[in-house]
Amino acid sequence: MKRLLIKGARVVDPSQQLDQVMDLLIENGVIRELSPSISEEADEIVEATGLVAVPGLVDMHVHLRDPGFTQKEDILTGCKAAAAGGITSLLCMPNTKPAIDSPDTVEDILRRAAQADARVYVASCITKNLKSKELCDLPAMRRAGAVALSDDGRPVENTALLAQAMGMAPSLEMKVVAHCEDLYLAGGGIINEGTISRELGVRGIPAAAEDAGTAREIAIAAAYGVPVHICHVSTKTSAALIRDAKRRGAAVTAETAPHYLLLTEDALLKRDADYRMNPPLRTEADRLAMIEALKDGTLDAIATDHAPHTPEEKADFEKAPNGSIGMETSFAASYTALVKTGALTLAELIEKMSCNPAAILGIPAGTLKPGANGDVALIDINQTWTVDPTKLHGKSRNTPFKGMELTGRVKVTVCRGQVVYRDC
Repeated sequence: MKRLLIKGARVVDPSQQLDQVMDLLIENGVIRELSPSISEEADEIVEATGLVAVPGLVDMHVHLRDPGFTQKEDILTGCKAAAAGGITSLLCMPNTKPAIDSPDTVEDILRRAAQADARVYVASCITKNLKSKELCDLPAMRRAGAVALSDDGRPVENTALLAQAMGMAPSLEMKVVAHCEDLYLAGGGIINEGTISRELGVRGIPAAAEDAGTAREIAIAAAYGVPVHICHVSTKTSAALIRDAKRRGAAVTAETAPHYLLLTEDALLKRDADYRMNPPLRTEADRLAMIEALKDGTLDAIATDHAPHTPEEKADFEKAPNGSIGMETSFAASYTALVKTGALTLAELIEKMSCNPAAILGIPAGTLKPGANGDVALIDINQTWTVDPTKLHGKSRNTPFKGMELTGRVKVTVCRGQVVYRDC
């Protein structure tokens, strides 16, 4: 039997309303015991005095770029980046090449991820090749192991097909995770439409593009009585729409990303494409609205939308593809934006980054209860550090937090009962 003993950590586990200094014993990849003092022998002991132990973080929005774009990232490097950020479970998005629209592709990803440094869960395409023309064989995708449905990277343009998928998903025990955007309103813009886009002379994406998409998904969920999860919320109006939908009893959950909590469209004045993502960085009013929506429960989760690109792709501000990486900085950026400012408690942050995403996806994660998977992050919540892109663990370097001073550093990550990352 393989035993790993974590000694003297402050265990913060919202699933058990637990905040206490304890020892934690993992045996054969499963949490066996939590106790103020465990004296049993172990194959490996991790001294964690002064560190906080939390359930391994769950990132429900990750682009691993594999298959097809492995010059940007692959399954193994992406999971190394995840482990460096305390993430032990992640949901990979389907806009790969080929797109994840066949059972064979799902099975291939899961097979290659079996020995990775994080647990990989798969989102199947809703429509074949992300074309919004024909549904994938959703039952077959579920049988192959997919746990969620999305055409992320773009919306499902055919509303009838989206409604059909949302109606099928509950019986398949899958979650539709929706990229909400009206492509006609977006009109090929590259940053938020407003003062900064006009100053730079580039085409902007109006907030209305996201808001119209969010309203559509909410309308389907409410009218048909089916659930939906709204991805990467960035506008105050979308947050208000979600808040109202929840009050009316619609089965809507939603996430935002760390960059929407710390950054605004002002960062684009640098004309640096590492600050370009979709949805784009918005206004200060939108940033504050995201924080308020996390505080009042309108937004259930924080996910990264980790989107690696090569330096060559990001070199041209106006022609570069959208997207930024985020798994290694997700906890620190969120802690800096939310806990250091008093907006959330540490336990509330862990709910948003571990417990809630696991519950939304229906995966076995987000808890340190005995019998649960042995996935743990050990964090120094007092350590301040400066983000250096050259020291990150994935293939790409396009972080919007480069050069920023953040607080909260993942020191050890345990996945499947094994140490997969140490901050030496």
